[in-house]
Amino acid sequence: MCPPAHFQVTYSINPWMDPAKPVDTAVALLQWEDLRDRYRALGHTVEILEPVPGLPDMVFSANGATVVDGKVFGARFANAERWDEAPAHLEWFRAHGYTEIHEPEHVNEGEGDFTPTASWVLAGAGFRSSPAVRAEAQEFFGRPVIGLELIDPRYYHLDTALAVLDGDEVMYYPEAFSAGSRAVLARMFPDALLATEDDARAFGLNAVSDGLHVILPVQATGLVQPLRERGFEPVPVDMSELHKAGGSVKCVTQELRD
Repeated sequence: MCPPAHFQVTYSINPWMDPAKPVDTAVALLQWEDLRDRYRALGHTVEILEPVPGLPDMVFSANGATVVDGKVFGARFANAERWDEAPAHLEWFRAHGYTEIHEPEHVNEGEGDFTPTASWVLAGAGFRSSPAVRAEAQEFFGRPVIGLELIDPRYYHLDTALAVLDGDEVMYYPEAFSAGSRAVLARMFPDALLATEDDARAFGLNAVSDGLHVILPVQATGLVQPLRERGFEPVPVDMSELHKAGGSVKCVTQELRD
């Protein structure tokens, strides 16, 4: 996780970002600290990436890399405003003993568009990451990479439209995907939890699950009971200040799958 010390919205690279709407950095920091503390209270270790001045979106640390089996697949951001985040992430990994690190040839925004399940790596494209990166990632990770096409600009990253709950169990918002990708998802995950538009719009799919606890935005009320019925324990948190830049729980959380 990376503290939102320099968080602000001074440009717009997704439909949620409006530089005319004020951002309260102090409130964003309090919300971020609450999420960090909840992870620790649940028994998880939280590593801290130091924020860099001039990179207001660095708080969205999920975008900086994808880690699977201890292998680090770096990011190559689509927008110039975020280009300098990628080397900052790779520097952290090198300093912390990671040796299998790949600097990508093709555009990808880390876990924003790469979502590992137990069996596959799901790969979103349509707004940020290049379809060409799928083969590159598959070769590096040695896992099947399944492409999914996003069609609604509000759900510009895969992690705004789909979340892994446990193993190969997922929840997703079907209308965020192309017809072909919806068919693929239905075939791969016939028992998936399907989110409503209201919960998708509330960033309810920008969630993090440890296999039991599902940390998700407090505004996504419609997902709480369905998750409980499946044996999960919802942990609602308020990340509303970060929503102004198009991100929530998952966007600020990069998972280190060592």
